[in-house]
Amino acid sequence: MARIPHKTFTCAAGCTVEATLNLIGGKWKGVILYRLLSEQVLRFNQLRRLLPNITQRMLTNQLRELENDGLIARKVYPEVPPKVEYRLTDYGQTLAPVIHALKAWGDAHVGREGTSVPMGKQPLDE
Repeated sequence: MARIPHKTFTCAAGCTVEATLNLIGGKWKGVILYRLLSEQVLRFNQLRRLLPNITQRMLTNQLRELENDGLIARKVYPEVPPKVEYRLTDYGQTLAPVIHALKAWGDAHVGREGTSVPMGKQPLDE
């Protein structure tokens, strides 16, 4: 079913809201950014443990996209086995208020009747 546009808000091509959502939108990017914001530095398998429902391939793709967009930095250490760490870049850190606002909104509204994520199933519960 096609979405019906909201009558009071239009976002024409080039809209900054659309551009922002293209950078951080999707099922996993926001959660990855939140975890990196909270933990500062995480290795690949640490992220996998924090996001148990993500596949290895999806995590790899999402990290690659975030890196290509300049939001995260990937550091590879020259050792065996390979050690790779991810952290937010300075540019990625500028999303902190946005990520915190999304978290606060979710804390206030998730579990509300009619939402698709039932209370107690939030992926960001500590």
